[in-house]
Amino acid sequence: MTLKIALAQTNFLVGNIAANVENIIKVATYARDELKADLVVFPELTIIGYPAEDLLLRADFIAAANNAVYQLADRIDGIAVVVGFPELEGDKLYNSAVVLHQGVMMARYRKQALPNYGVFDEQRYFVEGDEPCVFEFNGTFIGLTICEDVWRGGIIEATQQAGAEILLTLNASPFNSGKIHQREAVIYEQIKTAGIPLVYVNQIGGQDELIFDGASFVVDAEGEIVFRAAEFKEQISVVEFDGTQPIKTDCASLYDEIACEYQALVLGIKDYVRKNGFQGAILGLSGGIDSALVLALAVDALGADKVEAVLMPSRYTQDMSIEDAILEAEALGVKHHTISIEPAVNAFTGMLADLFAGTAKDTTEENIQARCRGVVLMAISNKQGKLLLTTGNKSEMSVGYATLYGDMAGGFAPIKDVPKLLVYQLSRYRNSLSPVIPERVITRPPSAELAPDQVDEDSLPPYEVLDPILERYVEQDQSADEIIAAGFRREDVVRAISLVDRNEYKRRQSPPGIKITSRAFGRDRRYPITSGYRGG
Repeated sequence: MTLKIALAQTNFLVGNIAANVENIIKVATYARDELKADLVVFPELTIIGYPAEDLLLRADFIAAANNAVYQLADRIDGIAVVVGFPELEGDKLYNSAVVLHQGVMMARYRKQALPNYGVFDEQRYFVEGDEPCVFEFNGTFIGLTICEDVWRGGIIEATQQAGAEILLTLNASPFNSGKIHQREAVIYEQIKTAGIPLVYVNQIGGQDELIFDGASFVVDAEGEIVFRAAEFKEQISVVEFDGTQPIKTDCASLYDEIACEYQALVLGIKDYVRKNGFQGAILGLSGGIDSALVLALAVDALGADKVEAVLMPSRYTQDMSIEDAILEAEALGVKHHTISIEPAVNAFTGMLADLFAGTAKDTTEENIQARCRGVVLMAISNKQGKLLLTTGNKSEMSVGYATLYGDMAGGFAPIKDVPKLLVYQLSRYRNSLSPVIPERVITRPPSAELAPDQVDEDSLPPYEVLDPILERYVEQDQSADEIIAAGFRREDVVRAISLVDRNEYKRRQSPPGIKITSRAFGRDRRYPITSGYRGG
């Protein structure tokens, strides 16, 4: 006896319950009519999207989500559907999955392992379930789990012991570099013990800072992968089971690490612009490596016709910066404009001349330049309805090497979680696809060009030194002594850590950005602004 299970690796909009219901119906109909599937599995909390955050505290939102389950049961026939929803029972809210077939709810499962670390905050909203779920369908006993359940030991085994012959798991597992390999390794170890095949369906798409990369897969009872969906793409697939064993079919190849990170950034920009209704994107193009990478990412995400670049030279901007910026804009086919900030800088310095009389020039005057650029870009953004992309990287955001209300001004920060050394790697990767970033942009010393002959190393340790220190302190929570013991100079470590600790107030005011590392600033790393703690 055969059983065809469809994996609905789909991209939903958080909070738009009506649209999500229509999408579920459309996908289920396609799986039934075109793929001839008997059952289709959707990701975690399908009906509301993930993560819905404090929308889950609204009674009207929860009521609408629960009513949507009944709508789906009434409107879908000829195929069984497994969807996730926030189930309200009395005063308790559960992260649940329900099996709908022929107008009835065949089974319901409540997630038992609620993650409360990193970007996850599920214990704020949900109550844990306490028992496995196994249902019979076409003569096969099928068990349900949800995301974190398969990472916690014992839950898969308990479901198998309750009679499950096949396991379905609904997931909203966010991306960070290397995550797909980690997922597959965890499932392999779990299945080796339980000895039943597993269907792993993961969400796809960008949701604010988070990227969901898909890469859904099926393993047999020995833990061997017999099917894998593509990364970073919506895909409706079907896997056929002969009895309780899946028949091997297509396995999409995985991107290498750098390509994977690039695709994640492209998807993040595309969905943030699309889901928030912007007409496109603009950015300031300086001739430096960071804005060059962001421009390439934006064009790959949105198309050249949806992206504009603005060059804003000052008296300190080198000719080669302007030349390289124009070369890239032309290579990518992007509309570009040149607007000198000198009149604005002169106006502001003139306004402040009496107040600043008798004081030496310092970063105040440098920041005025950056803030003039911010005003120009925000004005264009407002007028055209396009999202302003900032171009600061993780290294700069870590140590505060950025200007509030200047280069930090904008609506979305695509490379906010990309360390400087990775910026170079991603730029070279993009040029391997087609050469759009001028080689000189990649090889010249980085500079903010806010003072004569300025380079980043005037203010910071070399990035080859700085980035590894920041990774250890920010992502791994190592102490200064631990970092020094790893071979870094004390003065470099103390300096870097001091800058990180002092600049929390800046990071709190920065736009949201795409998470690609194991620990990003924002919802992943939450430190107090006002604090006496000093890590250095």
